[in-house]
Amino acid sequence: MESLLALTIGALAASGVYLMLRRNLLRFILGLALLTNAVNLVILAGGRVTRGHPPLIPAGEAGLAPPFANPLPQALILTAIVIGFGLLSYALVLLYRAHEELRTLDAEAMRAAEPEEGDPEVEP
Repeated sequence: MESLLALTIGALAASGVYLMLRRNLLRFILGLALLTNAVNLVILAGGRVTRGHPPLIPAGEAGLAPPFANPLPQALILTAIVIGFGLLSYALVLLYRAHEELRTLDAEAMRAAEPEEGDPEVEP
């Protein structure tokens, strides 16, 4: 189970980094989302992956009996999913608005909207 999880994390991280290296901003945002999910899986793997042993305290027990899954990483991941979804939604709205204004998603073409000060094409 851990090896499959490690392969999945590696594939997500590699795909995310590959997409983030593109000049298209939509691909950058999708790559960021993939990288975020890879980090969430790393946190989940850090909390121990067990099958059939939920992180619940049985009735009449004072604590968790081993083996158990640590519930703290799962709580952190749920929080990260909510924050990540909000960030992704905000980034997509910004991207849509930028596309409406500039009619492109290319990062280099968007740079032309803010020329450097020493650029001779800039009017004083």
